[in-house]
Amino acid sequence: MAGNSFGTLFKITIFGESHGKAIGVVVDGVPAGLPISSEDIYQELILRRPGHRYATSRREVDYPEIISGVFNGRTTGSPIAIIIENRDVDSRPYEELKYTPRPGHADLQMIRKYGFDSWDYRGGGHVSGRETVARVAAGAIAKKLLCSLGIIVVAYLRSIGKIKLDRDPVDMYEALRARLSPVKCFDDKFEKNVIEILEYVKKNCDSVGGCVEVVAYNVPPGLGDPIFDKLKADLAKAFMSIPGSVAVEFGYGIKLSEMFGSDANDALVIRDGLVRYERNVQGGIVGGISTGEPIIARVYFKPTSSICREIRTVDLRSMKEVTIRVVGRHDPCIAIRAVPVVEAMMAIVLVDHAMRCGYISTDKLTLEEVKNIEMWWRVYKDYSLKM
Repeated sequence: MAGNSFGTLFKITIFGESHGKAIGVVVDGVPAGLPISSEDIYQELILRRPGHRYATSRREVDYPEIISGVFNGRTTGSPIAIIIENRDVDSRPYEELKYTPRPGHADLQMIRKYGFDSWDYRGGGHVSGRETVARVAAGAIAKKLLCSLGIIVVAYLRSIGKIKLDRDPVDMYEALRARLSPVKCFDDKFEKNVIEILEYVKKNCDSVGGCVEVVAYNVPPGLGDPIFDKLKADLAKAFMSIPGSVAVEFGYGIKLSEMFGSDANDALVIRDGLVRYERNVQGGIVGGISTGEPIIARVYFKPTSSICREIRTVDLRSMKEVTIRVVGRHDPCIAIRAVPVVEAMMAIVLVDHAMRCGYISTDKLTLEEVKNIEMWWRVYKDYSLKM
């Protein structure tokens, strides 16, 4: 199966299945000297892990084991391999659905492409949302590397169903408050509205879609390589590779398609002695290259496909239409637990491009860079859940 690796200089390869022994990731291209520990990675994995009534009831510890590439608390420059065990697995519901592909899932496509006998039907196998735990683990390393440049990546829930957050965060620190919310909201009023919707869909055996907004602060200008390696293009691929994602937009996004050029053009101004964009209309990327403004993107997610209502499918043994009820442990809104995944993919792309531009060394970090990393990493730690 191809397509399991992503990145150029900073490259990740994901392995494992939803109901297998473990999910893992190999991160290649990390320079020597990066201070990293299982606790650093676990700090980020906690953000994705369920642990409240508005997420799947599957209870995984998700503590990462680093098995290579780190010695005495520092990266060695060799590939970093991380394993996260699957400890709370219940495959019984999937035995009953083996011959009846679940609508909305990749079941039928996996059977068609790889063959029924080679298909791991337990919870989606390799293409389950469970694989995103490996993205978040790799993203923790990417985030820490970006700290050498003072880059902080923050995501939060922007909308759920038809309810939208009606304001932007005042600053980076307000946005970081979302890390402490069970439903990844920095605004208390919006959080209450989100919880009301989640209570409704849970009561009615349903699910709901949502949108995650992600912002990267302190990104230097110059990241991105036209024509085909534009920063926006690589970010879009990264975001659209996340299970359940259906659309991506940057800056003002699709609103720009409704505007006149006289309204959409973003004036250049002098701010703090630098040439800046007045409104950051295009979300920090122009011509496929970062502008130095915050990079702002939104990723939209479909409702969770597995809901405990009857739905029509086909029994592959009889080739007749039947109805099934998907029994299992699923999120009422996958966008909520996708928040740290979107953060991770943003960080992975940014660190890869920072290496391509020479902002981050591919060999070893300097003492000054390590000092910056430790200073900026505390920003994430200050807004982290208790481990």
